[in-house]
Amino acid sequence: MIDSTHGPNPAPDPAPGPVTADDLALTLRLAAATLRGAPADADWSRPAGTLAWDCWATVEHLADDLLAYAAQLGPQAPPTDRYVPFRSVRLSPGAPNSFVYALRETGPDGLVEVLEASGALMVAIARTASPDTRAYHPWGLADPAGFTAMSLVETLVHLYDVTQGLGLPWEPPADVCRRTLARLFPDVRPDPVAGPWPTLLWATGRGELPGRPPRTDWRWYAGVRTAG
Repeated sequence: MIDSTHGPNPAPDPAPGPVTADDLALTLRLAAATLRGAPADADWSRPAGTLAWDCWATVEHLADDLLAYAAQLGPQAPPTDRYVPFRSVRLSPGAPNSFVYALRETGPDGLVEVLEASGALMVAIARTASPDTRAYHPWGLADPAGFTAMSLVETLVHLYDVTQGLGLPWEPPADVCRRTLARLFPDVRPDPVAGPWPTLLWATGRGELPGRPPRTDWRWYAGVRTAG
């Protein structure tokens, strides 16, 4: 969603460093461990935070995002005006439009395994894709660092959504959140008191920060970032 009150070029958080494949690999490990910590009787049909989707469908959506981002960078000549043409479907009205689904009979362990598999493919392509690669995203023609950052923000905030639904703790590393903010939200500086993680939640329409109005329309900036 587009936040018309913030432009793409305010001064970013000073020198947070670039996002890396290691950031994504770490975040995915923490995500999988968190989800595996859900009680055996956890109700995965509960809403995921403020989303219209339930917790199960939100994890599937995250796995789908990760695999889709890897797929965008995968072709020898990645498309720059459209997505790679996988066939995707909605299983019910209002459900995510996806091509990645977990077999329900495998339970939460199978669901997390699907997430890990999709994430591992994105990590692998983040490590190996040429930095000169460019591929389509509707919010900007992106390089591998951009797709890595998008994978990070999807993982960070959708884990928040799911853990809100399941009643689990989720506190990702502050430095990863800071680098993700700097790469995708150059119009947002971390709140000096709350820190980068609450700021990232605010930037994506989740949570509140003192002195900043809630974001109801927002977007990230996927396009290639240049120094200076």
